[in-house]
Amino acid sequence: MAVNYRTSLKTTRLTDVITDIDSGPGAGFIEIGTTAFGSILATITLADPCGTVTTDVLTFSSMPRTDSSADNTGTAAVARIKNSSGTVIVDGLTVSTSGANINLNTVSIVAAAAVEITSGTITHG
Repeated sequence: MAVNYRTSLKTTRLTDVITDIDSGPGAGFIEIGTTAFGSILATITLADPCGTVTTDVLTFSSMPRTDSSADNTGTAAVARIKNSSGTVIVDGLTVSTSGANINLNTVSIVAAAAVEITSGTITHG
């Protein structure tokens, strides 16, 4: 059976996620990787503050965000968010060109090419 939370608690929990992402000395960032993070394809800095919460959805601010030079070539499959100190805050985010937690301009990443996050959200379960 699914666990359900009242709406105000969902908002509080996601607001705490934003606070944690923004907790380092600078802006947090998203790492885009291949399956199981076999390879890090791109690292994209978030806005600071990184987003806003409405009811049960955290929406990342100031999109699109770009990494002007991807680190490796591969197919984007997963993402994680770290604060500026490198602590993982959220892991296991879905990646696609639409309908995912992290939406990219393409999931076919080429080393040294630009990678763009077109939108990003986390919905509380």
